[in-house]
Amino acid sequence: MDWPVPAPTSRNSSRPPELPSSLSANEATMVRATGCRLYLITPPVLEPAGFAGDLEAALAGGDVACLQLRLKDAPDDAIRHAIDVLMPIAHAHEVAFIVNDRPDIAAEMAADGCHVGQEDTAYPEARRLVGDEQIVGVTCHDSRHLAMEAADAGADYVAFGAFFPTGTKTAKTTADPEILKWWSEIFVLPCVAIGGITIENCAPLVRAGADFLAVVSAVWNHRDGPGAAVRGFNEAIARAGEA
Repeated sequence: MDWPVPAPTSRNSSRPPELPSSLSANEATMVRATGCRLYLITPPVLEPAGFAGDLEAALAGGDVACLQLRLKDAPDDAIRHAIDVLMPIAHAHEVAFIVNDRPDIAAEMAADGCHVGQEDTAYPEARRLVGDEQIVGVTCHDSRHLAMEAADAGADYVAFGAFFPTGTKTAKTTADPEILKWWSEIFVLPCVAIGGITIENCAPLVRAGADFLAVVSAVWNHRDGPGAAVRGFNEAIARAGEA
C-alpha cells in the first residue's frame, strides 16, 4: 500500500518512494505531506455482518485512510468478532484498521494499532501492548499541552475536538480550528480533527491543517448512503485544498 500523505497504515505496507528506506513503517506514519484524508469511525453499536455491506460501500466510494472500530462497553468476544468480520474488508481496500481503547485486543488480533483517550489505557501501556511497529493515536481534546505530551511520548498522531456539536458522544471540550493551524505549522506529527464534521462544514478544518477528518454519523447516516458520503467528503476536501 502506497499512501500520498501521512496515513495510519499497516506495518506490512510498502513505503512511498520519496521516503527514506531506512524509515520503519511506524516512523513513516509520522512524515507529513500535503493533503487531508478521511478517518472513518464505526457507529457505537453495530451488527458486524449487517454493517459489512455499509463498510464495503463506504470504502468503494473513494479515498479513506483508516477505519477505527469503536465499540465502547462491548464484550471482548463481540469486539473480536467485529474485527474478524470487518478488518479483512478494510485491508482489502488498503485501509488501516485501528481499535479504540483496547490495545490488548488490537495486539491479540493483529490490528494495525489502537486509539486511546485521556480516560482510557495510558499511552505507555498501549504502546507496550501493541509494540513499536503499530500505530497508537491519542485524544488530546482542545489541549496543546496534552498534544505535546503525547508527541513527546511517541504517539503516531494526536486528535483534537470536538469542532462541532455531535450526537455520537458527549463532547468534553470544544476545539477551534486555530489549534490545527498552530499544530500543523510547528509539528510534523499528523493531527486528526473530530467532532460533528460533515461534508458541509469540513472546509475550514482542511484549510487549517488537519491531516485527517474523523467522521462517524455523517458517513453512516448519509441520506444517499455511505459511498455517496465518502465521495462527497473527498470532493469537499479537494475543493478546500484548492481554495
